[in-house]
Amino acid sequence: MQRKAYVPGLAALLIALVAGCTAGTGTDGSTTDSKAGGAKSSAAPPGKYRTLLEPCRSVERSTLKDLLPGAAELPEDQQQNVYRGTAAVTYDTDRRVGCSWKADAPDASHHLTLDFERVVSYDGAVSDEDRAQEVFAKKQAAASLPVAVDPRGGKGQESTAPAQSTAPATPPTTPSTPTGTGTPSGTGTPDGLAPRVLESLGDAAFLDDVLAGAGAGSTAQRRTVSVVFRTSNVIVTIVYAEQAAVTTEVPDSKELQEKAQGLARGLVEQFTD
Repeated sequence: MQRKAYVPGLAALLIALVAGCTAGTGTDGSTTDSKAGGAKSSAAPPGKYRTLLEPCRSVERSTLKDLLPGAAELPEDQQQNVYRGTAAVTYDTDRRVGCSWKADAPDASHHLTLDFERVVSYDGAVSDEDRAQEVFAKKQAAASLPVAVDPRGGKGQESTAPAQSTAPATPPTTPSTPTGTGTPSGTGTPDGLAPRVLESLGDAAFLDDVLAGAGAGSTAQRRTVSVVFRTSNVIVTIVYAEQAAVTTEVPDSKELQEKAQGLARGLVEQFTD
C-alpha cells in the first residue's frame, strides 16, 4: 500500500484558520469584540449652542424705548448712542458676551444690562447642559430668594442648593445678580412680587428684586430687578434697574418686573429659533 505524503505547511494553515474562526464567533454565532472588556464608553453630548447672540443687537429699538423712557427726549444723535448700547469687554466672545444701556429722565434714571454665558464642560462624563445647570443653581442659591422650610425637620434650607462646578472661571462681564444687599421686594408691594422661581421660561429661571439706597451719599431709592434663565447650555442674565430722582419716590416693583420678564421671553424665542 502506498502511503500519502504528509504536508506540514498545509496542516498548520488549516489549524490557524479553524482557530481564527472560533475566536471571532460567539456560541450563538454572533460576532464578538476581540478587545478585552467589550463595552465602549461614550462621551457626554455637547451643548445645543455653539455660539451666542450679539447682545447689543438682541433687543429691538421699540423695546429699548419702553425700558429706557428718558432716551426718547434726547436729540436724535444722542438717542442713537443710547440705543446702540455699550458692549462688555470679554476674553472669548464664543463663551461670554454682554451689553449695557443707560438713560436719564427728569423723574428717574434706568439702567439695563444683558449677560450671555455659554457653558462648556471640560469633563467628558458631564454634558455641557448638565454643567450649565450646576452654574445656574449656584446663581439661584446666591440670590435673595426665600428660604424653603424642610417639613422633616422644620429647618430652613436654600430652595436650590449650590452645586460644585469644576469649569474654569470666566471673567465677569457685567454686574452680578444682586444678592440681597438691601430690602427685598415685598414691603409695600402686592403679593406675588417677592423674589421667586419663574415657570415656563427657558429650562429654568428665577427673578430677584432688591430695593436699596442709591449709594454715594444719595438718599434716593434704587430698585434692581434681575431675571436669570437657562436654555440648554446658555445662561442669560437680565439686570434692569430704576433710580428715582425724588427721595420720596420708590420705583415700582410690578412695572420693572413685567418689563424684565417681557424682555426675557423675547430672548428665549431668539435662542430657540
